[in-house]
Amino acid sequence: MTELERIQDQMKRAYEGEAWHGPSVRETLADISAKTATSRPLPGAHNIWELVLHIAAWKAAVRRRLEGDRAQLSPEEDWPAVIETDEAAWNSTRDALERAHANLLAAVARLDDSMLHEPILPGMSSRYITLHGVIQHDLYHTGQIGILKKAQTSAENFSN
Repeated sequence: MTELERIQDQMKRAYEGEAWHGPSVRETLADISAKTATSRPLPGAHNIWELVLHIAAWKAAVRRRLEGDRAQLSPEEDWPAVIETDEAAWNSTRDALERAHANLLAAVARLDDSMLHEPILPGMSSRYITLHGVIQHDLYHTGQIGILKKAQTSAENFSN
């Protein structure tokens, strides 16, 4: 297995499933409703929906960087606002995350191992560090989503 194949495998495990650590992004989001995604059980923390938009934004940014665009995200791009909050909008948000993941995997598939230790763009970290970073980013925010999901469930059970 090449290094790029190992990286792609880790990207898939972190996002799609069969990760060593536990539930993947997709598995963690599977049973979350729009109501739960917009709830804010921890004051001052981002909600699940905001985290999903943020994960998608950075998957897209990394793909853009692999394609030669510096992709410097503004605060509004980094943490997009949740506009619509119904189930259709939530499904659309999750679909956008799926597309961002698939598009990033497709961009990674076009790379060659010999490119991994070169800067993704001048003055930026290597492709290797960037790709491992996006995996770490998925896992970090998946943990946050898991905590928010538990907190919301606890709050609902407490109020009943």
